[in-house]
Amino acid sequence: MALWDRVKESASTMQTQLMAKKNDLKSGAFRDASMAMCALVAAADGTVDPAERQRVAQLIGTNEVLQNFPADDLRSRFDAYVDKLTADFAFGKVSVLQEVAKAKKKPAEARAVIQIGIVIGGADGDFDKDEQAVVREACFALDLPPHEFDL
Repeated sequence: MALWDRVKESASTMQTQLMAKKNDLKSGAFRDASMAMCALVAAADGTVDPAERQRVAQLIGTNEVLQNFPADDLRSRFDAYVDKLTADFAFGKVSVLQEVAKAKKKPAEARAVIQIGIVIGGADGDFDKDEQAVVREACFALDLPPHEFDL
């Protein structure tokens, strides 16, 4: 199977698993951690151009699992995390990973945050090494084994 097909299949599988848990994913910790995860994936290469920021914001707005929360609230949180990462990537990443780590108290939410990172990373068909690396770091922040997600 071609890499592109594997990425699409993995993202699709993750989205299906997320939908099965949608009603359990309503906490503030999940909301904040998932937006932090989206920002990490968007800024994985150290920069976020306006088109990429818009594309990820659009994905957030159309993701059914995230529709448990007001879109404007999600967007402002995502933008704040991206701003931290673009101001100083290394320092911002520490802060944003701390937000991700807030979801580790509930294993289902922690896994869902990683799945959202994979869905966002794979949405353009290229879940690149930088994106995989930040999702792997988020796994460690959440005390989840990266191999569980093929990372």
